[in-house]
Amino acid sequence: MNLPLFIAKRYLVSKKKQNVINIISGISVAGIIVGTMALVIVLSVFNGFNSLIETFFSNFDPDIKITSERGKMFSTDDERFEKLKQLPDVIHYAEVIEEVALLKYNQQQYVAVVKGVPDNFARYTNIDTLIVDGDFLLNDNGISYAVVGQGVAYNLGLGLTFVDPIRLFVPQKGRPTAVNPARALNYDYIYPSGVFSVLEEIDSKYIIVPFNFAAELFESNNHISAIELGLNPDANAKKVQKEIESILGESFHVKNKYQQHDLIYKTMESEKWAAYLILVFILVVASFNMLGSLSMLIIDKKEDLFILRSMGANSTLIRRIFLFEGWMISFFGAIIGAILGILICWAQIEFELIGLPGAGSFIISAYPVKIIFSDILIILGIVFFIGFIASWYPVRFISQRYLLSESN
Repeated sequence: MNLPLFIAKRYLVSKKKQNVINIISGISVAGIIVGTMALVIVLSVFNGFNSLIETFFSNFDPDIKITSERGKMFSTDDERFEKLKQLPDVIHYAEVIEEVALLKYNQQQYVAVVKGVPDNFARYTNIDTLIVDGDFLLNDNGISYAVVGQGVAYNLGLGLTFVDPIRLFVPQKGRPTAVNPARALNYDYIYPSGVFSVLEEIDSKYIIVPFNFAAELFESNNHISAIELGLNPDANAKKVQKEIESILGESFHVKNKYQQHDLIYKTMESEKWAAYLILVFILVVASFNMLGSLSMLIIDKKEDLFILRSMGANSTLIRRIFLFEGWMISFFGAIIGAILGILICWAQIEFELIGLPGAGSFIISAYPVKIIFSDILIILGIVFFIGFIASWYPVRFISQRYLLSESN
């Protein structure tokens, strides 16, 4: 049996001569438990929000989006694009047009991005699951319809029960500015069929129309703004992305779902780890209780130290006893805190214990939570490290000073 570990376990559960040492030891364990539990809960909530936003973007964005590195639009009269269609993991190929237009509805005006999409748009995205009013309908008996973002609809004062169309104005290509600006504009109108809601960044930006409608409005001349690809669910997206990049070369940007909104994802990730560092700092402060607890325990057990010394125990063995004591406080505190944190997260997932303020104003009614196993390992690792440092200092310096003073 490991003698230092055995004695450390006895010291951990035995009653001390001074009751205040028991209190400080309990506070040390409680501080580590609460700190670890807070880390698990906070990071899981951040993961929940990240996952929720990823789901919304996944329902709107394609798996792979290809845009030109130079200029807004490009032609697909190239054998490289035929190769893309032949890739085994590409199950949906779509050419889209995205351009800015001035929208007018009754007396309201608003600038938005008009996105012309083909008929298979709903098949490689889940846009139909994002409809909050009306239906996802772009063509019906040869008549074109538009699906409008909720933010765009709000700024236009648009209602599906009204009979007025949305008027779209864009500059004519290649025509110099005339005395009458109206002659330098292309104009068309379209009726709304539905309103979708993703996130404010998307809702206040996009209006979705049929591809042919957009091509005529913007005079694209067989040029497009982007190619959107839907991949096989079992496909390795990174591998397919690299394969597409090798086919197209450096003249095109090939972006996956995350890279299409990299600023948002990077911001959320930095906020998550900023909160992590703040809580780690609080945990470091809480660990000072353990430093005081071990220091007082060394003084409390001075008679035991004399007995151990007389029985032949050296300074190394005695230091290991109190070092194991500190490690066990950190270990049990971290494990109990992690278990409690996971249980609370599970209860939130299953029963939605804590709701979001302003119920009914959001798509979700309670704080989203997602437990990621790698985050738990990172939390346990940092707690064990802090516990090691907090245990090493009093054992290394205080016990050394005490033992040397007693030996003299």
